[in-house]
Amino acid sequence: MSKAYEKRQARLGRRARVRKKIRGTGDRPRLSVYRSLNHIYAQLIDDDTGRTLALVSSLRMEMPASEPVEAAGAGDEGGSDKKDKKGKKGKKDRKPEGLKVRRSRAVGKAIAEKAAGLGIKTVVFDRSGFLYHGRVAALAESARKNGLEF
Repeated sequence: MSKAYEKRQARLGRRARVRKKIRGTGDRPRLSVYRSLNHIYAQLIDDDTGRTLALVSSLRMEMPASEPVEAAGAGDEGGSDKKDKKGKKGKKDRKPEGLKVRRSRAVGKAIAEKAAGLGIKTVVFDRSGFLYHGRVAALAESARKNGLEF
């Protein structure tokens, strides 16, 4: 079997294991996240009635282009030495956020706004077997920052 098939089966196994334990209700719906190769989707689901209360995706979102990345040695006089790098403990140059992470943050903000419009403050977070890292974590943090509690 291919490695991609095995990874998908592992994710689906994690998803099934988690879904046995969590359930969304009308008062506290399930915030389900799906991450495809290029986009991310979030929906609020009431499992009691089987209805989707709100859906947001990054498919039609307009995102501005990111800022250009500066060259590694820009601003240094005479290049960079290993001594300079060792002397700056804890100070790491951060790369600018990628387009997919910015899309995820925008989706998190949008789903939080839709939930507030429906009078929903607390949700149950369902990461659908994806690791809580990168785009999934960015969406969750953005939703929390914009008023959702989970």
